[in-house]
Amino acid sequence: MASLTFLLEWFDLGKQQATLFQHPYALSLLSIFSILILLRLIKRACSINPYLPPSPPKLPFIGNLHQLGKVVHRSLRDLSNQYGPLMLVRLGRAPVLIVSSADMAREIMKTHDVAFANRPFTTAAKIIFYGCTTITFSPYGEYWRHARKVSVTELLSIKRVEAFKFVREDEVGRMIKKISQSSLVGAPINLSNMLLSLSNNVLYRCVLGIRCRDGDVGENKFGELSSEVLKLMGAFSFRDIFPLLGWMDFFTGLDRRIKRVSREIDMLLDKIIVEHLINIKGNDSDDKKDFLDLLLGVQKNNILDIEFTQDNIKAIILDMFLGGTSTTSTTIEWAIAELLKNPNMMKKAQEEVRRVAGKKPEVDEEDIHQMSYLKAVVKETLRLHPPVPLLLPRESSTSTTIKGYYIPSKTTVFINAWAIQRDSEVWKNPEEFIPERFTNTLIDSKGLDYDYMPFGLGRRGCPGMSFGIALVEIVIAKLLYWFNWELPGGVRKEELDLIEASGFNHNKITSLHLVPIPYSS
Repeated sequence: MASLTFLLEWFDLGKQQATLFQHPYALSLLSIFSILILLRLIKRACSINPYLPPSPPKLPFIGNLHQLGKVVHRSLRDLSNQYGPLMLVRLGRAPVLIVSSADMAREIMKTHDVAFANRPFTTAAKIIFYGCTTITFSPYGEYWRHARKVSVTELLSIKRVEAFKFVREDEVGRMIKKISQSSLVGAPINLSNMLLSLSNNVLYRCVLGIRCRDGDVGENKFGELSSEVLKLMGAFSFRDIFPLLGWMDFFTGLDRRIKRVSREIDMLLDKIIVEHLINIKGNDSDDKKDFLDLLLGVQKNNILDIEFTQDNIKAIILDMFLGGTSTTSTTIEWAIAELLKNPNMMKKAQEEVRRVAGKKPEVDEEDIHQMSYLKAVVKETLRLHPPVPLLLPRESSTSTTIKGYYIPSKTTVFINAWAIQRDSEVWKNPEEFIPERFTNTLIDSKGLDYDYMPFGLGRRGCPGMSFGIALVEIVIAKLLYWFNWELPGGVRKEELDLIEASGFNHNKITSLHLVPIPYSS
């Protein structure tokens, strides 16, 4: 009551003697008012943080969505050239950090690796990947560590990659035989489809112990579903960008497509696992087991310190196919296309392969170690055409400061590897295909050079790098050893397009159709 009386007296203009500092409660009340005003100013300052990374002007509601072209990594590179290598954009209301320099990438993937080790959940990932329990999309934590460990040890380690050599040799041999049959009549082949079919077959045999049918990738149900998943991962989702408009995904058909693909994948994997359990022959030799055998053994023997369900097994198997099929085939496709555009480099690579192989009837994987130029071709291909140009997204688990800029928690982070690997301050003639830049350098895709990271680095780097490169190198070597290559219909090398398709992966927009010419030494 005393405070109320004071206020009435203070605002009574007729009582001139009742001044602010004469009243016994005046200083206390003034202090409270001052603190409230100060807190309001602090809150306002934090809500408009002057130390956020620079950002391009955005529109109400949609943010910066209107500034993203069909090929997103190119659009983001152009924006970063204006606003800096650490740039904050808004996709709807969601804050997204774009990293476009090696120094800033090092901050994310090394200095603050743990803070940025999470993955953002998306509508498609949650439904298709069994609640994001794959190695690729699961949150950073105990489950992820166990799942990654068992996958690396049992499928992706150097030892296991070498053990699966017989699979690569057999499948590549089948593809070469098929190409040879076409070459007898001088017919062009769809090399893109053949390479994707090859990648699927290698994964099928290593992961599931079975071989899918011969023929184009369209005959392989898992291949079809994997391709559809990659499309859905790059599809526009109202629920992810504008949560209040999530119901729009029903009307666009996205919800229906996601649920259909998820259901079909689940039924197919259940069928494969049941057949696997029926056909187990009790072979105790790990070298003779496929990856599914080993995962089922982990589950049966309760080897992990966590609950390991059949859904977890299906999620990890699906992860292997998505991470190792189209990425591998696309890399080979880009390498052959770049060599066709550069005949002198094609000649140099073929001469090396044929010289190392000598008079032997076949090129084998041991020969690859002596093919330094071939390895340089692969590295340069991965520099210009990283399989996932923006790498896989990360998410900050806590508020962080990078180079003086405040990064709020729950911020999605995309590292533009495509832009970093074409940085003119690092790479001479960055847009040109020059394998020689890798012939006298220690730069390696599995090293710690943040100028070159086609598979990512840090805790969330791709664990399947060795598995993929082993297949890429031997396929390119054999394609160059057995055949000379021409474009069909008199198309000149200058007319061969290297246009990128939009989407999750870095694919050519058109398939690579070529005429194989048998080589005779």
